[in-house]
Amino acid sequence: MELSIIIVNWDSIDFTRECLASIGTNVRGLEYEVIVVDNASRDDIGVLCSEMLPSLKLVRSCENLGFAGANNLGVEHSCGEKLLFLNPDTLVLEDAVQKLVSALDSDPELGVVGCRLLNRDYSLQASCVQPFPTIMNQLLTLDWIQKQWPRWSLLGIRSLFDNPDGLSGVEVVSGACLMVRRDIFERLGGFSTDYFLYAEEADLCRRIPSAGWKVCHVGNAQVVHFGGESSKSNGSTFSDVVMHESVFKLLRKFRGAAYAYLYRAALLLSAAVRLGVLAPLLFLPSSMTDRGAVLRAFRKWRSIARWGLALEGWSHNLGKRASPIPPRRLLLKNTTAVKARALSANACKDAPSSETV
Repeated sequence: MELSIIIVNWDSIDFTRECLASIGTNVRGLEYEVIVVDNASRDDIGVLCSEMLPSLKLVRSCENLGFAGANNLGVEHSCGEKLLFLNPDTLVLEDAVQKLVSALDSDPELGVVGCRLLNRDYSLQASCVQPFPTIMNQLLTLDWIQKQWPRWSLLGIRSLFDNPDGLSGVEVVSGACLMVRRDIFERLGGFSTDYFLYAEEADLCRRIPSAGWKVCHVGNAQVVHFGGESSKSNGSTFSDVVMHESVFKLLRKFRGAAYAYLYRAALLLSAAVRLGVLAPLLFLPSSMTDRGAVLRAFRKWRSIARWGLALEGWSHNLGKRASPIPPRRLLLKNTTAVKARALSANACKDAPSSETV
């Protein structure tokens, strides 16, 4: 099998439906399989999967394993020589997947490749490539700064503009669409489960060059990514807190505890300054300001400030998490296409932590 496409679903059945449809329409000329990992969702993903791609496998987890754990679980049930980790809130355009495969085949030193992510309106989503986090680039990751100085090396996105259609070496590619050679992924132990959400791709992309391979961005492979729309619409600050907490863990792992706590302090100071600017705007008449936008920003930075003071954070109690993949793990032999069936909530309580259906 040339390629395994792994999608993790958590209460995103509508996105997953459109993503699977785009794969069925646009992925041609490859021997591939699709594995959907249901991460303890409340939606009936089993019924959807049974109606979609004939080569699709559904793997159910009865607990939310997070991004890393769920993707590692999907890899355990896959057999492709290459692995494509694809967010459910994406749409594959034209021959994007084929171009990613061709890029890996063109250079044996390539370990990981990512694509050019687009917003809903097909504008560039600059987060498709990123620098490895530092205190400075995390504080300066602002849309306004990126628009004014997109080629500033500190931002790590210069290749998106200097070589928009080519192959460029970068530090980190987005986990929304990331392809890696299976042997390398397994040798490195898969995604690190130190993080429940966010920073897993930065961790992997940091370890790839250390092991002797390259990380590259394939500019002419394009995928639409609707990322974060649900949290923006409901005003949740959950993703903001989790993201910064994951970056904190990442920095502590690769740069040491002192640097990580300095990052936390710097972020607290930044949040305090922003809140000082935003608070007076809340009392202005609605005719003078976009009160909704100001309120959303205020809530976001209030939550980040609380996290900086250790008053707020993401803690979860989800039981046993999927472990990293051990090197040279035996692959599953059964690659026959199977139809998905839904597990009832009661059946799931008594089932193992994961099950292929």
